[in-house]
Amino acid sequence: MKMRNHTRMLILCALFAALTAVGAFLRLPAGAMSITLQFFFTAMAALLLGPRWGALSQIVYVALGLAGLPVFTQGGGPGYVFQPSFGFLLGLIPAAWVMGKLAGDGTRPWRTALACAAGDGVLYLVGIPYMYLIFNGYLGRGMSLSAVLWAGMLVYLPGDAVKIAAAALLAKPLLRALPRQQA
Repeated sequence: MKMRNHTRMLILCALFAALTAVGAFLRLPAGAMSITLQFFFTAMAALLLGPRWGALSQIVYVALGLAGLPVFTQGGGPGYVFQPSFGFLLGLIPAAWVMGKLAGDGTRPWRTALACAAGDGVLYLVGIPYMYLIFNGYLGRGMSLSAVLWAGMLVYLPGDAVKIAAAALLAKPLLRALPRQQA
């Protein structure tokens, strides 16, 4: 029975890695980056699979992109680490863990929304410094912190709020259909 649950979680983990890849191509251009559904699928992975499996799904996603599969918004491959947006891809991993850990059973929309907001904060805590370093160190653009905050965070917050609300509303009915494993 335990092996069956483990296999099921591996399959769901792979599914959410694939959904995150699909989310990269459902995008609206906005400044230095695009508004995508990657964070939404990361949140759903965390809420439905829990912290460990949700984070693992994002590790798989990032690893596939770094291995050369074109699953990121602008392609893939090891050279992607020099893209200003790569820090946000790395940030999906701890964000998924935080959201899965804080959401509890995922049945209370307000707690779920707050967990997703915390995960979004983690995403920005990883992504913004990385973006700043790439723009200023590697690309030599000399962007101020306020310019990086605008380009990498502030324009995306309204879209993030919509994604958080959608994840919080969808989590409870989806959890009823797909019970989460605590492993």
